[in-house]
Amino acid sequence: MLSKKTQYAFQALMYLAEKGKEKPVLIAEISKKKKIPLKFLENILLDLKKAGILDSKKGKGGGYFLAMNPKDVQLATVMRLLDGPISLVSCVSLYFYQKCKNCDEKSCGLHDVMAQVRDANLRILEKKTIADISRM
Repeated sequence: MLSKKTQYAFQALMYLAEKGKEKPVLIAEISKKKKIPLKFLENILLDLKKAGILDSKKGKGGGYFLAMNPKDVQLATVMRLLDGPISLVSCVSLYFYQKCKNCDEKSCGLHDVMAQVRDANLRILEKKTIADISRM
C-alpha cells in the first residue's frame, strides 16, 4: 500500500507537471489545490529536491518546479525514495534486501511468489512516469 507521503508526492508532482515550466509554484498553492498539509508537503518537496527531481527558486517569483522532464521520472523511483522497498517482503527486495529470520530462501514458496509479485509490479512502475499520471 502506498503511504500518504508517497500519495502526496505524486499529487504534488502531477500538479507541477501540469503547470509546466511557466513559473515556479509556491508550496502554499500546491498545498491548497491538492489539500496536502503544508508542513508535510514541505518535507516531501525537500526530499524530491535532494533527489534532483525538483528544484526551487527563492525570492519573489520563487517556488518549486520540476528539474527533470516528467517523462523521465519513474513512479518506482519516487516510491523507493519516499517509502523504501517496493517489495512486500525484504528477502526479495532489489535495493533493500534483508534475509528473513528462520527462513531458507531456496526452499521457501512465499519467497518465490513474492519475487514474482515484485517483478510484476516493477514491470509497470519502472515504465510509468509522472507524465503518464498527469493531465499534461
